[in-house]
Amino acid sequence: MSGALILAIESSCDETGIALVEDGRRIHANIVASQVALHAETGGIVPEVAARAHLRWILPVLDEALAAAGVTVADVDAVAVTYGPGLAGSLLVGINVAKTLAWVHDRPLVGVNHLEGHVYAAWLLDPGQVEGPAPAFPLVALVVSGGHTFIVEMRDHLAYRLLGETVDDAAGEAFDKVGRLLGLGYPGGPEIQRVAATARHHDTAFPRAWLGDSLDFSFSGLKTAARRVVDAARADEGLTGDPETPLPDGRIAELAWGFQESVVDVLVTKTIRAARAVGARSIVLGGGVAANAVLRSRLLGEADALGISVVIPRPGLCTDNGAMIGAAGARRFAAGERAGLDLDARPSLPLAAR
Repeated sequence: MSGALILAIESSCDETGIALVEDGRRIHANIVASQVALHAETGGIVPEVAARAHLRWILPVLDEALAAAGVTVADVDAVAVTYGPGLAGSLLVGINVAKTLAWVHDRPLVGVNHLEGHVYAAWLLDPGQVEGPAPAFPLVALVVSGGHTFIVEMRDHLAYRLLGETVDDAAGEAFDKVGRLLGLGYPGGPEIQRVAATARHHDTAFPRAWLGDSLDFSFSGLKTAARRVVDAARADEGLTGDPETPLPDGRIAELAWGFQESVVDVLVTKTIRAARAVGARSIVLGGGVAANAVLRSRLLGEADALGISVVIPRPGLCTDNGAMIGAAGARRFAAGERAGLDLDARPSLPLAAR
């Protein structure tokens, strides 16, 4: 290995991720223990349950990652860890393991903003993947996840200017809530995409919150509108007296399609507007919702028409993982940043200011 090798730990929410990343780009191992099945029963993440699951899985995941990369902790140049934003209990598990490894093996410790990790996932290369061009500056990055939705401008590495953010709920959270309204499984995003693809009619309209010329987002009203639309659909089907009876599959598909179209339309329109405003040469898409095929396709098509390149990590690198923390951590490490053993969890941690 020719460049700096970073051992990276991600535990901000419900995924225990540990990776070995070289030079901020090449993945040598990227192991993730998912808690999706654990939280499916409650239809959402229970923080205490999530933290306990991290405690159970983080050392086995560490062992598996080191074995997959064929290295030991003594071979790494630094330990990077997510310190916010996220669930306090979950963050503390990863932070304490990272601090212990750094202290025992006398390695530098680097704190990483989880949101920055989603941006830097666009620089990652899988084992054996041919190295291609990195995202070109200036760029705009759209990060869309269960807890966050925002657009930032980057004119160089580690330099961010916030262009727009959600004023209430995140897009991913809206997908989860509307998925539950439709009687679909958790998480809602993949389920809505799956059933929406089967819709035979594409005429169900949901509102869009444009917020004037602002690049900010709002999805709270869309959730309220979705409840009204679903209630009306149930009335049309004569199901008002039995809340447990599901809508017909075809009607669920039409509603899922309409909701997804509304979210994707706003996300893509505002991102393209931002890219044109700052003269972006490229667009980066990240976060769990970036795994949505319709969002990916629409953004690629509209950016291509303007001659703007788009870099979107493969779906497995859009959801929370250690490799993205390794990519961002490598940049912080190269810039000379070091964290002390007093590093603490920051449940609320913005990426940038306007």
